[in-house]
Amino acid sequence: MKKIAKYILGAVAVLSMASCSDPMDEITSLVLGRNLAPVGLEARVVNKTNVRLTWESVEGPTGYVVEVFENDSLSFAGSAVKTVEVPTNTVVLVEGLQGETPYSFRVKAVTSGDASKDSKWSTAYAKTEAEQILYDLADEDIQAESVTLRWPAGQAAEKIEVKPEDENLEKVTYTLTADDIAAGTATITGLQPETKYTATMKAANGKTRGRVTFTTAIKLEPTDILVKEGDDLATAISEAPEGYRLILMPGEYPLVSGETTTGANISITKNLTIKGKEQNNKPVIFGRFSLKGGASLAVDQVIIDGSTSSGDHSFVFGEDGSYASLSVKNSEIRNVVKGFFYINVAALVDDITVDNCIIHHIDCNGSDFFDCRAGAYKRFSLTNSTIYASCDARDMVRLDDKSGDFSVSPEIIIDHCTLNGVSNNSSKRLLYVRFAGNSITFTNNLVTNSAGMFSNQSSTAQPRFENNAYFAAPGFLPGGNENAKIADEAGLEIDPQYQDAANGNFTVGNDDVKAYKIGDPRWL
Repeated sequence: MKKIAKYILGAVAVLSMASCSDPMDEITSLVLGRNLAPVGLEARVVNKTNVRLTWESVEGPTGYVVEVFENDSLSFAGSAVKTVEVPTNTVVLVEGLQGETPYSFRVKAVTSGDASKDSKWSTAYAKTEAEQILYDLADEDIQAESVTLRWPAGQAAEKIEVKPEDENLEKVTYTLTADDIAAGTATITGLQPETKYTATMKAANGKTRGRVTFTTAIKLEPTDILVKEGDDLATAISEAPEGYRLILMPGEYPLVSGETTTGANISITKNLTIKGKEQNNKPVIFGRFSLKGGASLAVDQVIIDGSTSSGDHSFVFGEDGSYASLSVKNSEIRNVVKGFFYINVAALVDDITVDNCIIHHIDCNGSDFFDCRAGAYKRFSLTNSTIYASCDARDMVRLDDKSGDFSVSPEIIIDHCTLNGVSNNSSKRLLYVRFAGNSITFTNNLVTNSAGMFSNQSSTAQPRFENNAYFAAPGFLPGGNENAKIADEAGLEIDPQYQDAANGNFTVGNDDVKAYKIGDPRWL
């Protein structure tokens, strides 16, 4: 404001001098006032094809004029495709834009009835995302070698491209017929089983009309054993040959061992995969697992429920030795008295992966959440997952220093996760990491409703922070906890406006969180 005042005073001085030098010129009017241009104009894409404009309010104008230019990069050539007049509010949602299109926006402050007070234009640029007219896929739409896509009947497009995540596989292109468009459905064949694909619907002009990612269903192979509800899962695990997969149909599977009728601790002594057959109707396993003898375990598309078990961790490394991996993907883990995994023997695990999981009601009674005390791992990754109603008064990642026993540099990766109420105590930590030579990446995460902190340990490595947000979690930001040795200096403080956190629905209502793509992607 000091700079602006200086310019106004300078103008008055010049005019006064001109008046004195020429007494014949009489000043009958002097317009000093002109609205200030909007400051801090930002354009952010929301819901694919809408753009939210925001700017700081200024005093004086009676309103603002917004102009929108299509296929434009701040050149403002031609005519505006939209003109919006708004009152003195400073948030405008511009709707109905084309997908995958660059837009330029300009805003000026105006005074009704006096165009001379119009401010200069403030400008911003944004490119909309692709349209999304494809419906969500149901289980019956996804087969082992085909997928059926659906959209509003009559909505036109030219083709559908189905591209595999595996670059060694070929893309499938399907040309839409008039009948497909009229019905709003098309079936694409020639796909590979258990393969992640992205199907993209393209208009004749090349722009995207919809996109959906899916994984094709299971095609039973000779090394697969189909397990049905009512079968003895513990026996199937014991009798399965090395390297086989147990494919579970929907239903409930209480683990039975000896006198224990349900929820037993079952030993895994060979490399094994346990996978649910259907993606949206997961089998429920009551019990827990203990890895022994260097065995590896992969769990996929299941629910593991500890409500009838002894209360120990869901996954325990039960013997000394070297282990290749523990992988838990696309699953739900719930109702456990202690924690998720536990390593309290001289075990070295190459890789522990938790991806696309919902984890809740893990009490951590007498233990930490991801708990490694007497052993070590080379890499632990927690991605695209949500943890809630869990670990409220314990540490989330505990890794004690056994660097004298294991010559490794543990890597911890936490990315695109929603962590609500975790380590909700001013003395507790998300990262209680003391193993020498550790490295940590903490990116795109949403931490909410926690009184905890990252760490008060000098041996915990400074994480690589990027694009994280926090709400009701001051201890993770600078100055929020006097005992914290780590804070996210660039962390955003935003209320995600969860839809129903008390009942496990973390759908985000805040446009900023959506725009920045923070947290578990399923809620955005």
